[in-house]
Amino acid sequence: MSDDLLYVYTVSRTATPPEPPLALDPRPRLGTGPELVEHQGLTAVAEPVAPADFDEQPLRAHLEDLDWLATVARTHHAVVEHVGALTTTVPLRLATVCRGREGVRRMLAEARDTLGEALDRVADAEEWGIKLYATAEAVDRPPTGAATAGAGAAPSGRDYLRRRLSDRRTQADRTDEARRTAEALHERLRCRAAEAVLHPPQQPQLSKAPGRNVLNAAYLVPTAGRQSFLDSVPPAGELPEGMRVEVTGPWVPYSFTQTTTAPARPS
Repeated sequence: MSDDLLYVYTVSRTATPPEPPLALDPRPRLGTGPELVEHQGLTAVAEPVAPADFDEQPLRAHLEDLDWLATVARTHHAVVEHVGALTTTVPLRLATVCRGREGVRRMLAEARDTLGEALDRVADAEEWGIKLYATAEAVDRPPTGAATAGAGAAPSGRDYLRRRLSDRRTQADRTDEARRTAEALHERLRCRAAEAVLHPPQQPQLSKAPGRNVLNAAYLVPTAGRQSFLDSVPPAGELPEGMRVEVTGPWVPYSFTQTTTAPARPS
């Protein structure tokens, strides 16, 4: 039906012989099961979904529901990862919905140039995430004055101020060391990647990781250069005390295709 709503996950170039057609996972995800919609050399992976959840008004309400969004995000990621393992692909924005297959084709036509540029940019490449953490001991060690307060004779006002000033300088030095380490690591890895993106540091309540996140970066790495890139990540023994690196990937290059997304409301 022309009025069907289709959730669009990702876009790839249309496979032509001798390449095999894209093999979709047939299981229903958000609706009745993924399908391919082709237009002007591009192929969208889309799935018919229920208007009760994805038409403009209910979708707007759902976008305020974090649990619903988390479920959709997991499903979206699973489909994109499946397609990304088979071919170069550009993920679309979460909750991108088109009205009918003609709506999908219209979206492909309108975004054809930007989608094509993104597909060229990420071809034969993968995304790696690098995070650098500084432990509380490395950056936020409690001031000496606070640790010794109440122990022994009360310090004079001058001694107290001198100690506080020393503590502030020490903590500033630790913060500067963490910043310099993050900058040096980013530059080292950026030189071995095709592109790099710096994301805002993650807050501890989101990352669930101990310590302060001082580098949160994504790198677009040519597949052929993967090992060279990973070999450039310093082992724990080369980092200042209290700092550690977390490596994730390889991922479909989400961070390098975000300018090509379509509107979330049905179009």
